Amino acid sequence: MKLTLRIWRQSGPQDQGRMVSYAVEDLSPDMSFLEMLDVLNQDLITSGELPVAFDHDCREGICGACGVVINGRAHGPEQTTTCQLHLRAFRDGDVIDVEPWRAKGFPVVKDLVVDRSAFDRIIQAGGYITAPTGSAPEAHATPVPKPDAEVAFDNATCIGCGACVAACPNGSAMLFTSAKVTHLNVLPQGQPEREQRVLDLVAAMDDEGFGGCTNTGECVASCPKEIPFASIARLNREFLHASR
Repeated sequence: MKLTLRIWRQSGPQDQGRMVSYAVEDLSPDMSFLEMLDVLNQDLITSGELPVAFDHDCREGICGACGVVINGRAHGPEQTTTCQLHLRAFRDGDVIDVEPWRAKGFPVVKDLVVDRSAFDRIIQAGGYITAPTGSAPEAHATPVPKPDAEVAFDNATCIGCGACVAACPNGSAMLFTSAKVTHLNVLPQGQPEREQRVLDLVAAMDDEGFGGCTNTGECVASCPKEIPFASIARLNREFLHASR
C-alpha cells in the first residue's frame, strides 16, 4: 500500500502549527496505524528530519494513550483505539489527515501529543472512597445487586483516552466524568461520598475548561469502550439531587 499522510506538525505549545504531507510506501494492510507512523518516523530520521511526536504505550487497546483524530474522527473510522486500527480500514492511495485531540482542556504539547492531565485532576477531585477496607474482604461480604454491578463494571471500563472530548463539537468531558461518577456511586462502598463526589467532579470538569453537553451523542459513537449514553443522564440526576 501507498498512503499520503497530512499530519499536524507543531513544535511546541506556542507554535501555530501546520499540516505537512508525507508519502509512505510499501505498507502492509495488516499494519496497525501506529506501526505505519513508526515507518514514517524511521524514514524521517534517516533523511535527517524530526520524527512525528505521538503518544502511545501498551499498543493493545488498554491504556488509551494513542488517541489522534483521523480524517475528522477520533481514533479513526472504526470504534476502537488508534493502536488497534489497521491499514486495511483504508484503501491504497488514500490521503489521510492526522491531527491531535482538539479541545481547550487538552492543549497541544508537540505534534500529535496533547496534555491530558486535566482528566487526572478531575479524578483526583472525587474518584475515590474513604471507607476503610482493611485486608481484602470476601467476595460476597457486601451484597451488590447484579444490575448495579453490571452498570458499575460497564462504566469502570473507561480508559480515559479523551476520544469523547475530541469527538464532541463542544469539547465536553461529560461522558468521561459520568463514567467516573457512575461506577462509584452505584456501589455500596461509594455511598459516603456520593453527593460530594458528583459536585466535586463536575466543578473540576468545568474548571478545566471543557464545554457543556448538548446530547449530540458523538462521544458515545467514538468511545472505544462503548461507555453508555445513559451515564450522562445518570450524572445529571445525581448532580441535581446533590445540588438540592
